[in-house]
Formats: sequence, C-alpha cells, structure tokens
Amino acid sequence: MAISELQLPANVTAHAFDSAPQLATGLANDVARRLEAVIASKGEATLVVSGGRSPVAFFEALARQPLAWSKVLVTLADERWVPVEHADSNAGLLKRHLLTGNAAKARFLNLYRSAANLEAAALDADQALAELPGIDALVLGMGDDGHTASLFPNSPDLKEGLNPLGTRRCLPMLAPTVPHQRLSMTRALLATAGFTALSVQGPGKLATLRAALAGADLAEMPIRAFLHDPLDIYWCP
Repeated sequence: MAISELQLPANVTAHAFDSAPQLATGLANDVARRLEAVIASKGEATLVVSGGRSPVAFFEALARQPLAWSKVLVTLADERWVPVEHADSNAGLLKRHLLTGNAAKARFLNLYRSAANLEAAALDADQALAELPGIDALVLGMGDDGHTASLFPNSPDLKEGLNPLGTRRCLPMLAPTVPHQRLSMTRALLATAGFTALSVQGPGKLATLRAALAGADLAEMPIRAFLHDPLDIYWCP
C-alpha cells in the first residue's frame, strides 16, 4: 500500500519518498524554505518540532541548512517531564541532533519546568508559551495508537487538549507507557501554525493513517483533529 492509495481530504497534500534519508532531506528543505521566507518578511521565525527517535535524521538534515539560525526560535510540541540531562528528554535530543553547528545559534524555548508536580510544570510552561510569536513551521509525528504531540488517547486532559477553542497552550498529559508524564502543546496552539507537516514512515504508520481517515472520534485517535486543517504529509515506505 502507498500513500497515493489513501482517500486524503482536499486540504491534505502528500509528499512520497523512496527512503527515510530522502524523506528527511526533502522535509528539511521544505521547512528551511518556509523559515527563510518568514525571516525575510518578519525578521524572525518560529519552528516547533516533535521529539522521539523517528525525526533524528530530519533534525540532522535541517541542522545542515544554511539558515540565519540566530533569527530562529525552536521549541517542542511536547516533552517528557524529565530534566534535559535525562536520556528520555526531547530537549536533550534536540541539543544532540538539531541545535548543533551553525544551528546552535537558534534560540531554544524549553517546555520542561522543574516544579512540585506535573500540573504546576504545565502551568509554568503555558505562561512561557504566551511569549511565542506565533508558529511558522510545525513538524508533527504520529504514534501507532493515533496520538500526536503528547495528545494520547484516554489521557485525562485529552478533551481540553483537543478543544480548538481552548485557552490553554500547554497541558499535562499521561502516556500509556513509561515515562508516562508529559507536557504537550494543545490543539488550539498547534492549529495556529502557518505550515504543518506530518512525518510518517513505513506500512504500519500508513495503516494507522488509513484508520484515522476512516473514523471521526478524535478521542480514539487524536491525529484526526489535524486531518481537518491544511496539512502536508511526508511519507516513505
């Protein structure tokens, strides 16, 4: 099965690649061009990315792009509630694979906050995100369960997290696996992005995408909330 076989909504554009390295390079090129154009018009640009192991090749390809990195603000769509030194920290992942070389000049807004509990950390991160000057480019991933960012099915705050009219920018979220405590941007904030890309690889993720397109229950598969907005899907087998 290929992505061309899916019945995609009119607002969704598919970009198919033959391999993971080609996808990483193609996505990095497109994101860099978006950021370049915004910097040319506004003087600065904001990039929001997702963590996990899948986007590492994309991060490394993007770090090699000859951007005016000192004019770019980078932050995360979601974060595990662990310090940057922790092996599971998405911020640590970015520092190793994206914020290197010339790209180290970018400003980084860390979602992680040291606080008494997860809710307090989320409130602190929410206030920090109030200073975000908009989202110019957003790169999302998708789990086999249909989650994106850390908007997981059955998480206690999911309804608020998926509310397009919600006032929160960041919420505490619980993942079904350890480490289960997360901080996640909400749909209300993520949906403001000028350009949104969804990066998926392999037949398993394509099957998940097909299932998401076939239903309407956002709580069952939160990625469905983003299939109704302008979206560019980057896929390889």
